[in-house]
Amino acid sequence: MGQLTLPASGSVYIDADAVIYSVEKIEPYWTLLQPMWLAAKAGQFAIIGSELLLLETLVKPFQTGDTTLEKSFRDLLMNAAEVRLVPMSITVLESAAHLRAQLGLRTPDAIHAATALAAGCALFATNDKGFRRVTGLAVAVLSETVSTPAEGSDM
Repeated sequence: MGQLTLPASGSVYIDADAVIYSVEKIEPYWTLLQPMWLAAKAGQFAIIGSELLLLETLVKPFQTGDTTLEKSFRDLLMNAAEVRLVPMSITVLESAAHLRAQLGLRTPDAIHAATALAAGCALFATNDKGFRRVTGLAVAVLSETVSTPAEGSDM
């Protein structure tokens, strides 16, 4: 398995994929993201996300009635000292509209990208290659960081 190249300082932006993988311990991404969480807990950098993450992550627990999962998402996003949710301001929404118009990003993705840019994040952790179209975002696509054995190998 590969490894995320984490910034020495600054902040790391996470989208809903990274939050879901971390809370639900979805492999191989959970293992890949663990060093990021440990470094953030140690104060190396902050983990940033849009308030939109709350909406995106709570859908599944609301659909299934899983109050334990709901609490886990809320604890991470609202109570963890290393996570800071950025409000959706008029400035962020206008920037998101520009990104959507110029790059054809979906509205949630445009909000995430605009939030990361406004916060000056050093890294954007996601599993969506589409964020690479956004100038100024240092994007780490998780699926590309995880190495998989060659097809037909015994590994």
